[in-house]
Amino acid sequence: MKKLSDKQETILSFIEEFIDEHDYPPSIRDIQNGCAISSTSVVSYNLDRLKESGYLNRHSEVSRGLSLSNQRESALSPVSIDTVAVPLLGTIAAGSPFPMPENDTWSDLSGSELVDLPQAIIGTGDGIYALKVRGDSMIDALISDGDLVIMEQASSVRNGQMAAVRIKSDNTTTLKHFYSEGPRTRLEPANSQMQAMTFKSDDVEVLSRVIAVWRYLG
Repeated sequence: MKKLSDKQETILSFIEEFIDEHDYPPSIRDIQNGCAISSTSVVSYNLDRLKESGYLNRHSEVSRGLSLSNQRESALSPVSIDTVAVPLLGTIAAGSPFPMPENDTWSDLSGSELVDLPQAIIGTGDGIYALKVRGDSMIDALISDGDLVIMEQASSVRNGQMAAVRIKSDNTTTLKHFYSEGPRTRLEPANSQMQAMTFKSDDVEVLSRVIAVWRYLG
């Protein structure tokens, strides 16, 4: 569509707001006064240009014969975002393990709390779940207490990736940057006030990797 002048943008916005408030279109005199335009002929000229550009329907022989074009209304309508519901399995910190589904039970999560996430981020949602973060060990990675981390089920990750892991010896889980160093594995927090933890590599099981952080802003 043709680029509008500043005056035409002002007129079109006024018409949109007027219709939204009154449920009927403004008159030319309403537009002149509302937009501080010098004359009704200037208003009429710009209405014709808006009609030619496809932003407006105008019936000049009808009083208040203005309406937004379908194209303009579509541009103003909220964009529909496709979402996928994924299970919220529990919390992640240095705490109790969360209940990981088996490969054949991902579709049987009717009792789980679900979180709607944009399909553009998580795709089909297969093997995806959410965990609520407890604690401040990852604040330097912009992950705060109460945030949701969106996880993808995985049995291995690259060094430096953020992962949910289980410590087999004490059956706890934690969210950390993962570093495999031969016989030892280092789990590095993203908090300058905390120390890294190291474990025998066969004592660490990778459960999933972080693919997104989801935060509700109140």
